[in-house]
Amino acid sequence: MPDEQELMQQRVAKLDALRAQDIDPFGGRFPDTQSAASLKDNFQDGRRARAAGRIMTRRDMGKSAFAHIRDASGTIQIFIQKDALGEAAYARFKTLTDLGDFIGVDGTLFTTKTGEKSIRVESFALLAKAIRPLPDKWHGLTDHEQRYRQRYLDLATNDEVRKVFLARIRAVREIRAFFESRGFLEVETPMMQPIPGGAAATPFVTHHNALDIDLYLRIAPELYLKRLLVGGFEKVFEINRNFRNEGLSRKHNPEFTMLEAYWAYADFELMADLMEELISGLATTLAYSGPIDWSRPWPRVRYHDAVRKAAGADWFDLTPEGRRARAAELGVEIVSDLEDFEVTNQIFEKLVEARTINPVFYTHLPRELVPLAKQNPADPSLVDVFELIANGQELAPGYSELNDPIAQRERLQHQAGGEQQRLDEDFLAALEHGMPPAGGIGLGIDRLVMTLTGAESIRDVIFFPLLKPGA
Repeated sequence: MPDEQELMQQRVAKLDALRAQDIDPFGGRFPDTQSAASLKDNFQDGRRARAAGRIMTRRDMGKSAFAHIRDASGTIQIFIQKDALGEAAYARFKTLTDLGDFIGVDGTLFTTKTGEKSIRVESFALLAKAIRPLPDKWHGLTDHEQRYRQRYLDLATNDEVRKVFLARIRAVREIRAFFESRGFLEVETPMMQPIPGGAAATPFVTHHNALDIDLYLRIAPELYLKRLLVGGFEKVFEINRNFRNEGLSRKHNPEFTMLEAYWAYADFELMADLMEELISGLATTLAYSGPIDWSRPWPRVRYHDAVRKAAGADWFDLTPEGRRARAAELGVEIVSDLEDFEVTNQIFEKLVEARTINPVFYTHLPRELVPLAKQNPADPSLVDVFELIANGQELAPGYSELNDPIAQRERLQHQAGGEQQRLDEDFLAALEHGMPPAGGIGLGIDRLVMTLTGAESIRDVIFFPLLKPGA
């Protein structure tokens, strides 16, 4: 069995042979093609057909050959005969083309004796010679890292992977249409920011030479979207990248896609309604068939009630030391430098969030956890927010947005604390000019697609995830 280098040498020799016949092995335009799917869907024996794609299989039989070509819509079988093509063209197909090559064909549709819809080829053109062979038996590979590094091969040879990314593309299109149909305007805000804000995360730092200043890849678009509320744009959304200079995991990639939307004169309850309508609709559109029940309405459970149910009705009556001891009894590891509210949040994350499969809105979180949300009027220690949890992970937070500039400054100063973050004075000045009350949401597109497609890792739904450099 020849190795890859030997196969490449053989293919380069074929490339030279093609050029010796004045045939460009990397072709040119081949317009007016029909997709494999449309040819099958509108099939009629004898109808003219023109298609292009990559050769995925072939079976040579003396004076004829069968092959399958794949385009973006799927595959279709082609049938090549020496008598139809002529001796020279048939010899060229048989001896100088390989699996992985791109070809274009003209011919007529017919049905084989086994009932397969096919194209009887009358002429063909070589459009791109593949010098490297496609991986053999790709479906059986277990090297996930190789699949991520060479995503183009994964897509070219694995139908299930293609389906996941087509589902992602459709989901983004549907999300955009959902918001536009409800009067939201799609906007774009800066990717490079002089002060990173909108979330507590470590940013990536870059430098602008002409201005001689450091800039930061954004960790969230929130503060700029709120500036637009100040400016009179009452319903806005953005679907774009965020960047966080943090670890890699099954659920985390340093570059990820987020939806954020803000709605003037709304609140977190209305934003929860919006999320429920959006995601339940997407589950139907994408024909979700997994273990999660997306049917509406979704429960809305207060954060404190959920913690009490998981850790004991007396949890909030215990001393801080008592809560740490209870956490240990429950098997939740607590590091020594966590503040008391963070201990409670560890209980929530490990014993509530991780065990929530069907969608639940957990509401009214402690104020310390969400510095950009509005305080609850009945209990100032809480904020009017929700965290949408499903499949054991957070999918979307939603807030009644804090629009009091004095309270916002105090919260941000407290958050900056020992982290020595700079306050975004321009954002605070914008609030001082007046921002209407508003509801806001953030939705992680990657995690949502993971959940709706059953993908095991965030890397399975990002075309080109970040990886440690290979050998």
